Amino acid sequence: MIFLKDIWHKLRPVALYGVLMAVLVFALKWLQWKYLITDNASDVYVGLIAVFFTLLGTWVATQFAKPKIQTVVVEKEIYRDQPGDSALNETELKKLNLTTREYEVLQLLTQGYTNAEIADKLYLSLSTVKTHVSNLFVKMDVKNRTQALEKANRLKLTPQANSYFGMKSPKSGNFGT
Repeated sequence: MIFLKDIWHKLRPVALYGVLMAVLVFALKWLQWKYLITDNASDVYVGLIAVFFTLLGTWVATQFAKPKIQTVVVEKEIYRDQPGDSALNETELKKLNLTTREYEVLQLLTQGYTNAEIADKLYLSLSTVKTHVSNLFVKMDVKNRTQALEKANRLKLTPQANSYFGMKSPKSGNFGT
């Protein structure tokens, strides 16, 4: 039954067009029998055809002009800390198997430091910091800094990650607000 409804829904415009054509033909035959068309045949035919195609054009335009809007809902999990819930997740830290230096780099990343600032703070070269950041990405199974910070926040790997959105920038004071 659903199949027939789908076919009817798709073929409804064709059926309507056929019915309108049949009505037009019957109307013209009826008028011909009444001798109206014999005197002004070309004018009546042209007028009826013009009215028919005007109505048909209006109907087709309204069919194509209907907005075809599709609503897309995008769901994303947002993690918020509960007040007083600032305990580190030691289990996840052990699973990641981070070195002490990688953990220090992660802490500074969550505080908003750049690679150059981390290098200055930890007395390392910039390439060493980049290596540690790259190792962090591999161990945390992320592709970029934003994903690493989001995962650190979600897994509560650092105290700063727990308050990431209210963090302080090393240069400009309050970064998150």
